[in-house]
Amino acid sequence: MSFTLQDRVVSALRTAERFDEALALEVFRFQARACEPYRRYVELLGIEPETITAVEGIPYLPVEFFKSHRVWSAARDCEPETVFTSSGTTGTETSRHYVSSTALYDEAFTAGFERFYGEATGWSIFALLPSYMERTGSSLVWMVERLQARNEACGGFYLYDHDKLTADLEIAAQRGEKILLIGVAFALLDYAEYLSDRGIELHLPTDAVVMETGGMKGRRREVSRETMHDAFRRAFGVAGVHSEYGMTELLSQAYSAGEGLFRCPPWMRVSTRDLQSPLQPLGSGKTGGINVIDLANLWSCSFIAVQDRGIVYPDGSFRVLGRVEGAQIRGCNMLIE
Repeated sequence: MSFTLQDRVVSALRTAERFDEALALEVFRFQARACEPYRRYVELLGIEPETITAVEGIPYLPVEFFKSHRVWSAARDCEPETVFTSSGTTGTETSRHYVSSTALYDEAFTAGFERFYGEATGWSIFALLPSYMERTGSSLVWMVERLQARNEACGGFYLYDHDKLTADLEIAAQRGEKILLIGVAFALLDYAEYLSDRGIELHLPTDAVVMETGGMKGRRREVSRETMHDAFRRAFGVAGVHSEYGMTELLSQAYSAGEGLFRCPPWMRVSTRDLQSPLQPLGSGKTGGINVIDLANLWSCSFIAVQDRGIVYPDGSFRVLGRVEGAQIRGCNMLIE
């Protein structure tokens, strides 16, 4: 496989202003040949890749295949540069994302972040990601570490050290630094309770961003996004709470600037499917299972049916409404090793 296709994907990450359907179709045809689990899945569906002439006809691989199969499209004489793994819960199988080009991942998350938030060098990034820091193979930790490395100002990973985090946030605020506090939901809630219990009032600048990445990871009782964000607004003194939508199986992220309304970068597209007939796409405004196209996933699979429910609007923005009921997306038992 010529690396010309990767060059085109990288060009899209750097310059695209809209989703490139022709590029998506080319990536699909490549992966339908080169990614063995996807090739077999497409074959069992009775689909001939060359007959697919519109993005709407591309089948989406159930995300569970990343748990049971080596979802990889790289040349046979290459080995992955790294493997990202999901956190999972005790006793559950975790996803494994074989990444042949960490440089492509770096391009994707940097370009995505900077489209929504400007140059990464302008931010002091404070991270509360304990469940991710306590294991190896987190793509989120990889992303945040490299975004932090672009700025020599305050910031870092704080695990459970709320005292130091508070002190460093106050120093950054006094210096007039642009602050991003990013954390998994349960860790931000723990920090909010720490501030409340001690009567501490943070004095963050008006342009400070508090961003949750979702997930209680079995650490706390699940609460609604509205309840959670209200707690963050009170504790951190911000007008709105941002969110990041990403996962181990994707190399790109969507972002919400508030109210849970996510937007994708131009090389990523979200749509919905009928949960009773998963191969049937739904139009905008209809609630269904979320399908994601991520062209940065060139060397694995770019077309993934995930286990979230959502609704997509005509402008391409979307909301996540919760998890799909049931253990697995239908179709996961079509391939058996």
